[in-house]
Amino acid sequence: MNHRRGLHVYILRSRTDPRRHYVGSAHHVARRLAEHNRGHVRATNGNLPWELVVSLWFPNPETAREFERYLKSGSGRAFAKRHFGRRAT
Repeated sequence: MNHRRGLHVYILRSRTDPRRHYVGSAHHVARRLAEHNRGHVRATNGNLPWELVVSLWFPNPETAREFERYLKSGSGRAFAKRHFGRRAT
């Protein structure tokens, strides 16, 4: 797997408020999760700490970004709930 060319799309869940989720993309998911948990990401710093629900690797970064946008839509949230568990939306 060439992580430099491809991209991961991930879903995080807040440990303090399991109803809160975040969808993002990154080349290095573990490094990005650490950034979220250190409070370096404005969108997630109010619900620390975060845990990884799922990470999907795409060899084509454009496809990854399209899937990330989809997961942020209403039908994408329903897809995530159906395929990654009730708490993945």
